[in-house]
Amino acid sequence: MRVYIEQTQQKSILKFVCDELITPGSIEFSSEDDLSSSQLAQQLFLFPFVQRVFITANFVAVQKSSAVEWEDVAQELKEIINSHLEAQTIVLKEKKIEPFSLYAEMTPNPRVMKFVSNQLITDSALEVKSVDEADNVPLARELFTHFDFIQEIFIDDNYLSITRKLRTDWQFTALEVREFILNYLQAGKKVFLKDNLDSDNSDSQSNDLRRFTVKEMEIQRILDEYVQPAVAKDGGKISLVKLDEGSKTATMLMQGACSGCPSSTLTLKNGIESLLKEMMPGIVEHVQAENA
Repeated sequence: MRVYIEQTQQKSILKFVCDELITPGSIEFSSEDDLSSSQLAQQLFLFPFVQRVFITANFVAVQKSSAVEWEDVAQELKEIINSHLEAQTIVLKEKKIEPFSLYAEMTPNPRVMKFVSNQLITDSALEVKSVDEADNVPLARELFTHFDFIQEIFIDDNYLSITRKLRTDWQFTALEVREFILNYLQAGKKVFLKDNLDSDNSDSQSNDLRRFTVKEMEIQRILDEYVQPAVAKDGGKISLVKLDEGSKTATMLMQGACSGCPSSTLTLKNGIESLLKEMMPGIVEHVQAENA
């Protein structure tokens, strides 16, 4: 099975995530729309409880009515979506792809500016700390080359978090960086070289995941569900590195706007540490950052 189910914050919407990119754009359907561009959408709307279908990047999101519960229908929908993924019939002919738009927004970290696109940029988090690390991330390499005040770049989903050096001010540089990124994306240039990234990083990352204990997997699940959505809005990412069961200390990796942020200590102690102590009593007592 090449599709897995992912919960969302809205109980009526469920995501069915595929193991490959479905479409570089996005398509949303209701039952009244022309469904000819997707055999999958045509089949899903045969179910009377399906209200909307949203296809983008590497997932299909389905919105249902209150007439049924997900536990009664999710597995059947998953099998249908998987069959269309195998047959390459999720999207038959794409509608006009929406052009890129990009806006800049401040983050709690004054040195980090977040640049948010209306489309998915990457399907995996990319952290580049210097031009020497940017060989497989052409967008980062060109940013480092063009702007000497950039210190770090973090790319995830539909946004970039860019850390500036201390001697500069975003007030005078944000618009220029935004225009550069927007022109790059609109030109259709590659953000990253997937094959190289896979060969360099995927094995070690999957090995790290395989070494996670049951307790560590539960900690990461809690982070994904309760912490990461809010952190991503601020242009950052927080993930578990390890749990020391002896000292009951969970070590976190802070990326993007979270790295070096003045409020990150507050987030760790008053936010994540309190949450994990409450949800995993006797297992987690302390939280620390690996790159604090």
